[in-house]
Amino acid sequence: MARTVDLSLKQALLDEVVDYLASHGLGVSSLRPMALSLGVSTHRLVHHFGSKAELLDLALRRAEHLQEIVRVGWVTENPGLSQPDLLRLWWVWLLDRPQNLALVRLGFEAVSLEATVTGLGVEIRERQIGVWRSIIEDRLLADGLTPDEATVEASVTKAVFTGLVMDLLASGEVARLTAALEQYLVGLECRLSQDRVRGQLP
Repeated sequence: MARTVDLSLKQALLDEVVDYLASHGLGVSSLRPMALSLGVSTHRLVHHFGSKAELLDLALRRAEHLQEIVRVGWVTENPGLSQPDLLRLWWVWLLDRPQNLALVRLGFEAVSLEATVTGLGVEIRERQIGVWRSIIEDRLLADGLTPDEATVEASVTKAVFTGLVMDLLASGEVARLTAALEQYLVGLECRLSQDRVRGQLP
């Protein structure tokens, strides 16, 4: 008879897996060295999470959830927070601790690394691309953009922010990239302001 899974132990172990992947990257996510580093057996990892692909999927979902907790905290504290100001907060958060940037990097690796390296399916890779874009889109809709406008603006905004974070990971040039982000966000604020004025015209 199979042993039942202790959910609290599973959650704690999953958080350790996320920390391990954030430090080492998805490219070196073999179960044996991971288990050795975490002080558990590969059997225990399989017992709790199934295959390597299932484990990585759960770890990526957990990384998303940890970031979502941060976002919800900001929005709850300040419901009137604009999308540009929210992105400013994300940038400060990314720069605050190396662990924060490493957590975000996992999603980029899930998309950019070959599936033969990570074992991640197409649907998981697509989710990593779409999850934050859809959140931005929803907020832009609330700001008064039409669905078509929000879809395009959210796609561009997500692409710009992702590109700046990738540049940050590669170059570490904080001042240049912070200035670039601010220039883009000022432009976004102008476009949103123009859309609000247009929507108020008879």
